[in-house]
Amino acid sequence: MPGCPFPLPKSKSRACAQSRSCSPPAHRSRRRKPETPPAPRWRSPRSRRSSRRWTSSSWKDAGQAGATEIAASKLALTHASDRRTKEFAQRMIVDHTRLARNLDVLAKRHGITAPPAADTSVIGSLQNLQGAEFDRAYIEKVAIGGHQKASSCSGRKARVGNDTALKAAANKALPVIGHHYEMARQLAGSTKAAS
Repeated sequence: MPGCPFPLPKSKSRACAQSRSCSPPAHRSRRRKPETPPAPRWRSPRSRRSSRRWTSSSWKDAGQAGATEIAASKLALTHASDRRTKEFAQRMIVDHTRLARNLDVLAKRHGITAPPAADTSVIGSLQNLQGAEFDRAYIEKVAIGGHQKASSCSGRKARVGNDTALKAAANKALPVIGHHYEMARQLAGSTKAAS
């Protein structure tokens, strides 16, 4: 309708044209809320940075836990006195080497090339121990404590992680780590009973 700035139904627009007085109809006088633009599909640079930081630290935490488990278990093969502790250590070396290999492949895809280092405080505390004293410390610090920490770390990655490959690796590792933790508890119970 020429000269009428308000959108009106056809019946109203005829009346507006006939009267030449163009005012908004009563039913249209309410203001409409402005439409909000759709949310952008991209994330802000800040969220990308925090995601990258989270992933990088996650690789480091998981890699360090595995490297510590392997290094401490290798020590157990020579320092432990209990046959069951040595068998447990051998199993940890095999399983954690396999998990570490999978993690290394994923880390390289993300540009992380530095190999993870073992926790020197744990390894240092075990190096000078021998026999039953080593067995107790290894079971407490590495077998039980290490698997509790690894389980909570992997569980967090599986629930919260932004990286689908890392989440998949964490979901794959969780049952193995849980089984190791149960084995460690049984080992701790059997060594206490033997003492």
